[in-house]
Amino acid sequence: MCGRFVIISPPEAIRLVFGYQEQPNFPPRYNVAPTQPIPVVLVDHGIRQFQLMRWGLMPSWVKDPRQFALLINARAETVLDKPAFRSAMRRRRCVVPADGYYEWQRRGARKQPYFIHPSDGAPLALAALAETWVGPHGEEVDTVAIITAAASAAMAVLHDRVPVTIAPGDLDRWLDCATVSAEEAAELLHAPPDGTLLWHPVSTEVNNVGNDHAGLIEPVDDPAELPQDAPSAKQLSATRPARRRKRAAPDGQGSLF
Repeated sequence: MCGRFVIISPPEAIRLVFGYQEQPNFPPRYNVAPTQPIPVVLVDHGIRQFQLMRWGLMPSWVKDPRQFALLINARAETVLDKPAFRSAMRRRRCVVPADGYYEWQRRGARKQPYFIHPSDGAPLALAALAETWVGPHGEEVDTVAIITAAASAAMAVLHDRVPVTIAPGDLDRWLDCATVSAEEAAELLHAPPDGTLLWHPVSTEVNNVGNDHAGLIEPVDDPAELPQDAPSAKQLSATRPARRRKRAAPDGQGSLF
């Protein structure tokens, strides 16, 4: 699955990669979590656009959101058939820009977090589906879910599911809901090829959604690979100088996060 991700590239760099016209300003985020507003790129009337949407898809037919669990992920194998995703797969395909994401590997009673990021350093385009939920009083909430697929053998050592990434050459095809059918677009929904992603263990600080700083993506010693008398990752991290979170310089547009 994908339950946390990172977006730290400068806003202008993200804009150039994804080709939208808006010029949003946002600070680096090292621990983006479900229910938070996240950046989404989609095509509307033939033009790529940037929007903020709440992470956690809410189908339009939901009457009472308090009785419906938010869908932060959609399985690639069922997006064509499940009622929650079927309409969005036809009409509201999108991508979520990201510089990496976190996954947790279970080891007995504990879980070790890992930061997974592209080997070439370029931002990822995470395949996603969007829906606008309209409330009984006309209120509208734009919501989104990230699509996952079965992991390749190399990545299955961490988790059996991975976010689907759309290659730059396939981005137009995925986003074009006007002329590319859902069935054709579904052919793009597969795990990233082996070698395109790298990963390393990180501090369990990332488990707390309130933590959001550059130190979260720094490598730590993997407890599973340490001798019994070696210092723990927590002890090692305590000796490292604290790093301040860097924010984008203000340009009068305000922050989106």
